[in-house]
Amino acid sequence: MRAGDLISDEVPSLDGSDNALFAMQLLDEYKMTHLPVVDRNNFLGLISDSAVLEIENPEEALSKSQKYLQQIYVKAEQHAYDIVKVAAQFKISAVPILDEEQQYLGVVNIYSLIRELANFAAIKEPGGIIVLEINRNDYSLSEVAQIVESNDASILSANLTSRSDSTNMELTLKINRDNMDGIIQTFNRYDYKIYASFHQSSYDDMLQDRYDELMRYLKI
Repeated sequence: MRAGDLISDEVPSLDGSDNALFAMQLLDEYKMTHLPVVDRNNFLGLISDSAVLEIENPEEALSKSQKYLQQIYVKAEQHAYDIVKVAAQFKISAVPILDEEQQYLGVVNIYSLIRELANFAAIKEPGGIIVLEINRNDYSLSEVAQIVESNDASILSANLTSRSDSTNMELTLKINRDNMDGIIQTFNRYDYKIYASFHQSSYDDMLQDRYDELMRYLKI
């Protein structure tokens, strides 16, 4: 998924001729903390709600307040994950997208980005989640996939998170099964450490069956 594919028209840009007063109005109207400032297709920078308040002459054109504009952006050909990285690093709510000639193409709203990533990472798909704690020297995604597939299931998404204070990593798996008891048991047989799991267990099914039987009995 390219960054350029996520450009949204939900958030406007400010023109270099606009002033701080108009910028404050637009930031409040769209409930944003950052907006890009553009002169035609030339990206002037990203301005924040706090920077707008620091501008000494609020009626002066934003193009004359260059020191308040941040040169933060992502190129259109970069991956969507780069948008997440930049947004998290600089704590911004909108990420400008530029082409290879540094021309402004549009902006990615961090909220619409989350919606897109939910689809990309199969978050909306039904199923369960298993988090494995794995030593980086023992990591083999092919083996993990084989274990899941041996239980007639499939991995919908896999995300690896490193720990700065350890050689261990967390592998988060989204699997297309609600009941993952068999998969967990197989991981245990292969000496994998289950850090966490979120699924509907067969024990829950059994309790539901017993409850249904009781309700049918009481209706007799």
